[in-house]
Amino acid sequence: MLNLKLYLVITMVRFRVKVGPKGQVIIPKIFRDAYKIREGGYAILEPADEGLILKGIEDPKDIVTWIMERRKTIKSKIARLGDLIEVDLEEEFE
Repeated sequence: MLNLKLYLVITMVRFRVKVGPKGQVIIPKIFRDAYKIREGGYAILEPADEGLILKGIEDPKDIVTWIMERRKTIKSKIARLGDLIEVDLEEEFE
C-alpha cells in the first residue's frame, strides 16, 4: 500500500513515454518504486476500457492467485489442451 503523501503526488503526475521498437516503454523511477516494479521482476498487464493497467507484483505466486480470482469474477471455465484448436483468435477479438 502506498503512503498517502506519495499517492497524492503520483496521482497528480502524468508522463508521456516513448514506445521502443519492440513495444517497450520506460516506466519512470517514481512509479517503479511506488508500485514495486523491479528489474527482472514480474508485473501484470491488464486491458481496460480506458487503456492498459500495469500492476507491479512482488512474487510470481501472486500472478497465480490473481488469475484464479479473475477466473471467478468472469465465471470462466478451466481450459483443456486442444480447446482452442478450432478458434481463430484474430476473428474472436474483432
